[in-house]
Amino acid sequence: MPWNIWSAERLGIVLAVLAAFGFSFKAIFVKLAYAAAPVDAVTLLTLRMTFALPIALWAVLWLCRAATPLTRKDYVLLLALGLLGYYGASILDFVGLQYISAALERLILFIYPTITVLIGVLALGKRLEKRQVAALLLSYAGIGLAFAHDLDVAGDIRAVLIGSAFVFASALSYALYSSGAEVAIRRLGSIRFAALAIIVSTLATQLHFVASQPLAALNQPVPVYAYAAAMAIFSTILPVFWQSAAIHRIGAARTVLIGTLGPILTIFFGWLLLREPVSLAQLLGAGLVLAGVLLVSQRRWFRREEVAAEEQSKPQATSLS
Repeated sequence: MPWNIWSAERLGIVLAVLAAFGFSFKAIFVKLAYAAAPVDAVTLLTLRMTFALPIALWAVLWLCRAATPLTRKDYVLLLALGLLGYYGASILDFVGLQYISAALERLILFIYPTITVLIGVLALGKRLEKRQVAALLLSYAGIGLAFAHDLDVAGDIRAVLIGSAFVFASALSYALYSSGAEVAIRRLGSIRFAALAIIVSTLATQLHFVASQPLAALNQPVPVYAYAAAMAIFSTILPVFWQSAAIHRIGAARTVLIGTLGPILTIFFGWLLLREPVSLAQLLGAGLVLAGVLLVSQRRWFRREEVAAEEQSKPQATSLS
């Protein structure tokens, strides 16, 4: 196998690109499923999470079998984050994709780092730095350009407004999830946390389905099952593992930088597979959003890596978690 002789850096870069590709393709799978049959958002999300569940259970029961037992605090944290992340953020996102393009959806979702900054300012009393103000202006100017593109193409202001509102709510939910995930990952490890969060989210999604949909809704054409399964494997489970492995090899900062390929990949595959039109305004909007995300994220990630490097240089700081 060629990757057996690759350096850790080269393998890490490849894994980071694969993770960005997997995450960016989620919206494409959703759109393809909607085009294949009149499936609703709750049913599609239920199929996705149900297909992902066996792999998450395997990760917990096999990969994490020697881990320390969960505490009551861990259970509460997992419940909250499971509801915010793969359930809350996903269901809002799936509903939004019924109204707007995959490209606009990915750009709105990608501003969650700037939303995290705003949460800190509004809820925690933190001060906005000049860098953060510039990042916010760039990101939201980019969203404005992409939004104008969708309005021009769709010709339906109401649909674009509804879809954008749902996806923005999804980004907010994911920002809250990400803030709590940092604490949970330090306590549980990245793979164990991701697997447990998927299990919680799957159970919440299934309860939502049972409460709101007839069981007959699960009777879907084969293409819908195929897209849901592909979404579960290639846009949920594998990207989480790829991203964790990339961070281990090349660090969080470089992995995040490579992850900015995501919106560009979504725009490209939206054009290639969904025949979504691409305009100069949309590309400029994507560039502004990426610049804003990099500006607000870069220093934070590099600072974390510097601290981690200092800790790793101390013999007593070595950890197997």
